[in-house]
Amino acid sequence: MPWPGAEPRARLLRAVPRERAAARAIAAGRGVTAVELDRATLLRLRGRRFRHAPAWRVRSDRSALAFVEEVGFCSTFYSFPEGVACLWEAVTGRANPRWPRRSHHDAGVGLTWDLKHRLPAARRVYYGKLLKGRPLLVALDLFPAFYALVRGRQRARHYVEEHANGHLSHTARRIMDVLIKEHPLYTRDLRANTFMLEPARTREFERAMAELQQGLWVVKTEERYEPTFSYRWDLLEAWLPEATAAGRRLEREAAIDHVLDRYLRGAVFTQTPLLARLFRLGRDEVEAAAGRLVGGGTLSADCAVRGWPGRWLVHRAPLGAV
Repeated sequence: MPWPGAEPRARLLRAVPRERAAARAIAAGRGVTAVELDRATLLRLRGRRFRHAPAWRVRSDRSALAFVEEVGFCSTFYSFPEGVACLWEAVTGRANPRWPRRSHHDAGVGLTWDLKHRLPAARRVYYGKLLKGRPLLVALDLFPAFYALVRGRQRARHYVEEHANGHLSHTARRIMDVLIKEHPLYTRDLRANTFMLEPARTREFERAMAELQQGLWVVKTEERYEPTFSYRWDLLEAWLPEATAAGRRLEREAAIDHVLDRYLRGAVFTQTPLLARLFRLGRDEVEAAAGRLVGGGTLSADCAVRGWPGRWLVHRAPLGAV
C-alpha cells in the first residue's frame, strides 16, 4: 500500500477533519468507528511518531535520544512486522528505506551505526537483543518494566538456580561464572577465561552471549576499535543498578501495562495477537492489560478501521494531539 505521506496535499487536507472528528469522539469516551478512522489516518499518525518524513528526521545524539524517549523503544535497523519504531527509518525520514548498495559510504547508515553505539556508551539508553533476538534501544525510564517482565525479582546471582532448573545453557553459566568474579571484560578476555578462544567455539560463545543478553543477565557496554576491535561486557545489574532495582520492585501487571502504554503511544494502533507475539506474552495477559488501559481511559478498544479487517486497539493520546 502506498505511504500516506506521498499523497497529494489536497487529499491530506481533506483527511484532517476526519482525524479531528476521531479525536473528539475519543475525548468524549466513545468508540472509534470505521467512518471516523481509516487506515490512512492511522498510518499517518504512526508516521509522525516514527519520524517518517524528512522534516522530522533524527540528525544528532540529542534528537535521537528524544526519539527513543518518545516512542519508548526502537529497533536499530530491523523492521518488525508488528510495527515498531526504527532508528534507521527515523534517520532517513521515511518508512522502509532501501538498503544502499554502498552502505559503508551511506550517511544514513553511518549516523544510525554511530548513534546505536554512542547513546548506550553514555548510559543514556539501554541497548540489547530484547525482542525476538533483535537489538533495541530502550528509554531508561521504560527499561525497568522490561526487566520486570524478563527477570522479575531475580538478581545476577540467581543464574545458578536458572541453570539448575534448565532455563540457562551450560555455556551461558560458564560465562556468568567468570563475569560474577570479574567484570567488565572484553570479548577476548571473556573467551580466554571460559577456555573458548578456539575459532571452532565462536558460534557456541555467540549463542550463549545472545542468550544472556535476551535474558537480561549481561549487557554490551562498549565497542573498542583500537588496538583491535572488541566488545566490552558487564553484568546488567552492575551497569544499570538503579534501573534493575526498580524493575525488581515492579509488579508484573504494572510492567505489562507500562510497556503496552508506551509502545502504543508511538505505534498508535495494534491488535491483541500482535501484542502477544511481539512481547511473547500470554493472550490472557494482553487482554487483561488492554482492559485495564481501556478502563483508565488510555486506549480505545474494539475499534473498526475502514480498509482493514478485524477490531483494533487505538491509543487516545496521538489522536488527541490532532
